[in-house]
Amino acid sequence: MKNGLFKQRQKKLEKTWQKLIDRPNRVLKGGNGVFERHRHPALTAEHVPLNWRYDFDCSTNPYFMERFGINAVFNAGAIKWKGSYLVMARVEGNDRKSFFAIAESPNGVDQFRFWDRPVTMPETADPDTNIYDARLTRHEDGWIYALFCTERRDNSAPLYDQSAAVARCGIARTKDLKNWERLPDLETASAQQRNVVLHEEFVQGKYAFYTRPQDGFIEAGSGGGIGFGLASGMNPAVITEEQIIDMKQYHTVYELKNGLGAPPIKTAQGWLHQAHGVRNTAAGLRYVLYLFLTDLKDITRVTHKPAGYFLAPNDEEMVGDVSNVVFSNGWIADKDGRVFIYYASADTRLHVATSTVDQLLDYVINTPPDGLRSATSVERIDRLIRKNKKFFTAGKTKETSFE
Repeated sequence: MKNGLFKQRQKKLEKTWQKLIDRPNRVLKGGNGVFERHRHPALTAEHVPLNWRYDFDCSTNPYFMERFGINAVFNAGAIKWKGSYLVMARVEGNDRKSFFAIAESPNGVDQFRFWDRPVTMPETADPDTNIYDARLTRHEDGWIYALFCTERRDNSAPLYDQSAAVARCGIARTKDLKNWERLPDLETASAQQRNVVLHEEFVQGKYAFYTRPQDGFIEAGSGGGIGFGLASGMNPAVITEEQIIDMKQYHTVYELKNGLGAPPIKTAQGWLHQAHGVRNTAAGLRYVLYLFLTDLKDITRVTHKPAGYFLAPNDEEMVGDVSNVVFSNGWIADKDGRVFIYYASADTRLHVATSTVDQLLDYVINTPPDGLRSATSVERIDRLIRKNKKFFTAGKTKETSFE
């Protein structure tokens, strides 16, 4: 009887899993003209292969019971590799430990399948308790680097405080995305570091890093925003001086803290960056995404930065382990100009939004910056109303001839 139950559950779960993998992920109608959301998440906990979660031996698992539970699949680095779209996702078990796993898609929006096994990330002499949120950079030195957060308990904290932690930037490199060489953690003068991104090109003959200096594990404290620093090498990588290139700002979407998302995309108009901004609300922290552009030659000089957020959580994206949060640490720009933006919602699942380099540049360059006062918001709307008078009357747009 138990053998029959085992086979019945196995067959049902395999059918459900395959249906999920094969499900098309169509574009949602509407949108704001900047990007398009897709109907379904690109990856969830249910996408994780069954043989990672279940013991397929009937003699040791007669009820076909889940032996390793997966809580969430989210914050993913991304890279185009041998014609396929790869994401290096953060997979969190029911035990709260995160690890990396690579999933591959033929088109960037659906049919994501995890590789046969998760990433084996070597440890340093001081083992990580938790690793997560990898940024992938294909560097001009020939290596692919993963920069990620490595978390360890703060041993200076009293024994009764088991939540105190220290965050560092872990570094690993590879040539095939399967075999990883672990390098020493990034060294900076900051007490803690999270959301560190490696620039794809040398700057002044050195490795360039976007950092996020912070005083505590959660609080940025005196850390003023997105930083920048140079290191002579990667083994070890040591930054002796950091400068803030994108500051926190009162009463904005990034007033509490901000950090770079994925490595920037090089365009003819400059380096296109995506970042997350955090502010406090009565319901807790709110995470959104925003974009900005830096100069091609002086990559620390911000040339354009639209007001407010680029993408914020909506509808079912609000529901999950940590509500009111979107986060991105990976995107892919195709040679044809199409851009795949991989973002997580509520620290639970991974989504994809699609756009183009031209659309994103139009948005960044032509959307006005934050005026930082209520009055300037009204002035912006008034200017737009006046400009649109010849096109827009009584709620109806006049027909315009393009001949």
